[in-house]
Amino acid sequence: MERTFVMIKPDGVQRGLVGEILARFERRGLKIVALEFRHVSLSLAEAHYAVHKERPFYPGLITYITSGPVVAMVLEGPDAIRIARATMGATKPAEAAPGTIRADFGLEIGRNLVHGSDGPDTAAFEINLWFGDALPTWERATDRWILE
Repeated sequence: MERTFVMIKPDGVQRGLVGEILARFERRGLKIVALEFRHVSLSLAEAHYAVHKERPFYPGLITYITSGPVVAMVLEGPDAIRIARATMGATKPAEAAPGTIRADFGLEIGRNLVHGSDGPDTAAFEINLWFGDALPTWERATDRWILE
């Protein structure tokens, strides 16, 4: 099983889309392993987006991600990173496939509702940064109907 980090950003929370977004991941078959509603501190935002520190959009990104609450989560499933990213859609909502979160609810890249880890190393870093290494393991009763 693979785990990935996903965040519903402040625009998704403020627009009342948390339930819809969570439901899409669950309907897809991904299992929620951790979930937290929180305000992002400046230090957490800077650590999370450290790879973008030298980019011109970094200050605005930090201001935005700390502007309101987010929902941070860890999802689990086979190929969870790829599946979560496919469910979210392309980073630019105008390029996202119909039926994805970003295509259905987004208009601009700066308000694209969700963040998801882009690979195994990033997922491990982000999961540890946001939740530490003591995540629960549990069996979902429906797994036999979702997984081979």
